[in-house]
Amino acid sequence: MTRLPAKTAFLAAPLILALAACGSGEEEAAGPSAANGEPVASVTAPEGQSWSETISQTAEGGYIMGNPDAPIKLVEYGSLTCSHCAEFSAAAMEPLRTEYVDTGRVSFELRNFVRDPIDITGAMLTRCGADESYFALTDQFWANQPQFFEAVQNAGEQAYQSAISAPDNQRYVAMADITGMFDFFAARGISRDQAISCLQNAPTATQLAENTQTQGEQFDITGTPTFLINGRKIEALTWPEVQTALQNAGAR
Repeated sequence: MTRLPAKTAFLAAPLILALAACGSGEEEAAGPSAANGEPVASVTAPEGQSWSETISQTAEGGYIMGNPDAPIKLVEYGSLTCSHCAEFSAAAMEPLRTEYVDTGRVSFELRNFVRDPIDITGAMLTRCGADESYFALTDQFWANQPQFFEAVQNAGEQAYQSAISAPDNQRYVAMADITGMFDFFAARGISRDQAISCLQNAPTATQLAENTQTQGEQFDITGTPTFLINGRKIEALTWPEVQTALQNAGAR
């Protein structure tokens, strides 16, 4: 497996890289840190709230869902252009919310691990609305992932290269145009003008790339999705594997 190129070097990647397969590199991961942990008690959400509706940004650049003081902290490093991440989203999000996050035992944090210009454009747009919309927009992007690949393939290599060669404040606007993301996000409450404003914010793109680089090195992330439980990388790629790790950590 090839490690993600350093910092923003991936912006010059050819179209074939943007559509490349992904993987977790889980063969290098450590097992769950609390394989024989005692069951953890549930924690009731504040009156009138549910933990799965409690969403905020984190210092690491991710978004966390659930009890911020949950004793079991699940983190996913995910890429919007990764098919395995899309599969995990489809299988995991409903049971993860209802059976784990809503108990207050588990919090779930998603950190964008950007691999290519399509990925970083989508990541900027999922962050363009309120914090509460981030997970819904991300899951819907994954559910519709093939349409973005098809659109950029139909646009062709020349249009793709032209987009990634554009000035910083226009690069992701051009990428959103050729992938059809403007219409996709407009149908979900983010107007074209709002999206353009978000995509012209070059520091956001730079921060996403830098987080990918520094945290990738910190946790030895070689592919996506990669999962941490309480700060330790686990051997997991699919929802059944992650669920088993959560239960072993005490979420039962």
